[in-house]
Amino acid sequence: MTTPLHETAHLHETVLLEEAVTALAPVDGGIYVDGTFGRGGHSRALLRAASCRVIAIDRDPEAILSGAALAAEIPDRFTLIEGRLGDLSALLAERGLTERGIPSVSGVLFDLGTSSPQFDDPERGFSFRGDGPLDMRMGGEGASAADLVNTLSEAKLAQIIYLYGEERFSRRVARAILAARAKGPITRTGHLAAVVRGVVPNTGGIDPATRTFQALRISVNDELGELVRGLHAAEAVLAPGGRLAVIAFHSLEDRLVKDFLRRRSGGTGQVSRHIPLPLVPDTKAPSFRLLTRKPVLPGEAELARNPRARSARMRVAERTAAPAFPPDPFEEELAA
Repeated sequence: MTTPLHETAHLHETVLLEEAVTALAPVDGGIYVDGTFGRGGHSRALLRAASCRVIAIDRDPEAILSGAALAAEIPDRFTLIEGRLGDLSALLAERGLTERGIPSVSGVLFDLGTSSPQFDDPERGFSFRGDGPLDMRMGGEGASAADLVNTLSEAKLAQIIYLYGEERFSRRVARAILAARAKGPITRTGHLAAVVRGVVPNTGGIDPATRTFQALRISVNDELGELVRGLHAAEAVLAPGGRLAVIAFHSLEDRLVKDFLRRRSGGTGQVSRHIPLPLVPDTKAPSFRLLTRKPVLPGEAELARNPRARSARMRVAERTAAPAFPPDPFEEELAA
């Protein structure tokens, strides 16, 4: 009899699905954490691949609702928790899902960024392709993107857009935002996109508003801080031999993951050309062993089926028996 796990319709095309399952290599009896449930494509694939247990986390209430049927269907093997990626370790401990102080997780997966349902719904405010409220909050709490663009100083806006969007016209964009909001609040995605397009050249086939929207989304949701906290949590809960797989969609995330894993596997790294780190070799025993020297990329078939996968890249590492590394000053600053 076919299980409903195989019949669930997806609004979201899961990226690097087979590659992620292969990377984690699920086994019967293993515990796997899907730190970014989204619409559950990776969780379902792991549950099909082995008689394992999957603990999924997401901060988006809509994602939690979408996974309710799966949680009800196999409660003995699937647990869905509403919460933040960076709180992974605490969320597991609060529910007694990890041994007392003993790393017991066989695999952790992070699929970063926004899901298609978030991006395609104008009311969520993530996209400039359809007009909607300028929100961008994944969990609904805290300051929205509208709050940022209408209250921050020109210097702070320029800094956010430069660092998180890698937008070389960040100062020009910030000045344009302040000029526009002087005439009235910027509350709609269409309004902000028009402001940005008015001052950023259209080159390379990328919408001029892309980098500014990315920067605001990262800032609103503290995505880099959540990622740093999530990486440390994964390092803490993974048992020796357990695997970490991280799928990133833009260079800031990917460089951060690359640096985190390189430094913990005996190498050195540098997170960003904007925020350089001292390249000092680490003398601590490696806490990870790299399984991918270069990122895993989507194949031609996946790209033809799902063009949104074009920027995806996955890095994979295996936990050693060495103690977890303490956060360095840069990581502590991001995670604050």
